[in-house]
Amino acid sequence: MVDKVAVVIGIGPGLGAAVVRRFAREGYAVAGLARNPASSEDLKAELAAESVQLELIPADAADAGSLAEAMDRVRATLGKPEVAVYNAGAFKMSSVLEVTPDEFENAWKVNCHGAFLLARQVLPDMIEAGRGTLLLTSATAAWRGSARFSCLAVGKFGLRALSQSLAREYGPSGVHVASVVVDGLIDTPRVRGMFGEDGPKLKPDAIAETYWQLHRQDPSAWTLELDLRPAAEKF
Repeated sequence: MVDKVAVVIGIGPGLGAAVVRRFAREGYAVAGLARNPASSEDLKAELAAESVQLELIPADAADAGSLAEAMDRVRATLGKPEVAVYNAGAFKMSSVLEVTPDEFENAWKVNCHGAFLLARQVLPDMIEAGRGTLLLTSATAAWRGSARFSCLAVGKFGLRALSQSLAREYGPSGVHVASVVVDGLIDTPRVRGMFGEDGPKLKPDAIAETYWQLHRQDPSAWTLELDLRPAAEKF
């Protein structure tokens, strides 16, 4: 068991990996929950080469039983999480007439319902400890439902509402809940391949630094919601 434990749902070479690095640098043992951990083995090896240890645990964030089993394993192998980051997301750009009911439901489950399930897993221990941080990765779609973005917007609108409700309910117990609206493209190889090298993008390490600062905030001045965007963006 270790003193400081963080759990991250939504592990990838961009923001997920940056969050793992940032908290590991502060001495946290980090568990990464992924539907297919094998796909993250390269990332685990890359982080290990940087002396960053990542415990990969299989979990379907949108399934209550799967997530409960994974969190039991986190508590058994590392300890009770002081920090939990919900970074999972599902995006399908499609009109309402084209998207299937199953696709729509799955997007909502990943973008919103999974955060609800995670909160139910980590809140009891955080309340008992009198401290803890739950950070939810959001998007522009939490503010604006654009054409062909209903699959993303419905879930992110819900995630924002969930974050506000949790913050107001559990803040007095010492649990800091905040959502981070990433208003732009995150600079990853996949994004550069899709949209090219040009154009403003958010650096994963810069976002992760914001997550760390949110965790470190004094309870007398907690942030409920924060939006991040590139300075070069026209908005």
